[in-house]
Amino acid sequence: MNIVLLDPRQTETELWSITSTRQLEHLQQHLQIQVGDTLKVGIREGQRYLTEIVEISEKAVRLKPLQEEAVPEKLPVTLIVALPRPKVLRRLIMDSVTLGVEKIILLHSYRVDKSYWQTPFLQQLNHYIELGLEQAGDTVAPKIELYKRFKPFVEDILPGLISTDCPAYVAHPYAEQAMPFAIEHPCTIVIGPEGGFIPYEVDLLIKNGCQAVSLGNRIIRTETVIPYVLGRLFSAG
Repeated sequence: MNIVLLDPRQTETELWSITSTRQLEHLQQHLQIQVGDTLKVGIREGQRYLTEIVEISEKAVRLKPLQEEAVPEKLPVTLIVALPRPKVLRRLIMDSVTLGVEKIILLHSYRVDKSYWQTPFLQQLNHYIELGLEQAGDTVAPKIELYKRFKPFVEDILPGLISTDCPAYVAHPYAEQAMPFAIEHPCTIVIGPEGGFIPYEVDLLIKNGCQAVSLGNRIIRTETVIPYVLGRLFSAG
């Protein structure tokens, strides 16, 4: 936890309060906070601040804001991912949020087991988003959308995400074109399931505006390929 996220309602008085049991346990057990220590705090969907701890009790930590700090910038990317296995989903969301993805779309495809849509992890996305934001020191959550039907999404929704200034790339190991490197424009990235998109799905994505691009002939796990792709596309050099 590199920042403590607070609901705006917790900052409406002169002194701010941390009351979350999870946050309090982390601060006391791992950081061993004391009165007078400084603490980085972010207001959900707002600014982040350096604060001073003025009071510690069993049920709350009280803070005094000292100065405003800059919020990390988002990556200008929409990440479209075929819904992965439940345990992978948790890591995928946290890592994508930590890396600064602006928008995440979870999508069904032929090789996505229908049972994945029943996982309770889908009801806990806000928790994983919060953990990712705390790790990155960010305050602004990405937008997350879920689509359980592949064809209607690709034909009706996807074209609206693509433009000359915002291309879409579908990662496909058998594509002839290499994935771009160090781009300077927004984009949409489409990542398939563990077994990859079937040919029909790849063809439909291309037909509706995606460029099929390759990272080489290795088949990479979903949770590995996302940081790899983001690092390649938005590398500073």
